[in-house]
Amino acid sequence: MGTYYAKPGEVKREWLLIDAADAVLGRVASTAAQLLKGKHKPQYTPNVDTGDFVVIINADKIRVTGAKAENKVYYRHSGYPGGLKAEPFARAMERHPERVIERAVRGMLPKNTLGRAQGKKLKVYAGVEHPHQAQQPRRIELEG
Repeated sequence: MGTYYAKPGEVKREWLLIDAADAVLGRVASTAAQLLKGKHKPQYTPNVDTGDFVVIINADKIRVTGAKAENKVYYRHSGYPGGLKAEPFARAMERHPERVIERAVRGMLPKNTLGRAQGKKLKVYAGVEHPHQAQQPRRIELEG
């Protein structure tokens, strides 16, 4: 008997819900990345997108440990000379808390076509309401 490799057409996807209220950013991001990759499934194949859809709610209630709330800074560059922009964590949480979680999860996914496909299955919302009630997502409890 040979090694089993999952084929893209035979992957069964599930909808999973993570409540980020009072959870640590890194723990939520690493859990979401594993679920998006499909590492929790027995048919996990590294070169096939075997992951599930992940819905994260209460992104505005996420927390960070230590002094990261004051010291963490997000950088981006426009590509032009002098085009470096910096945004502190506190301001990013005020303006767009969804993007903070999306960026943390994206950093844990592969940096290629497969990682971009996995990242599209992540849905993050600042409050409790989300438009995916019809999919009946299964709630995932975080450890720690």
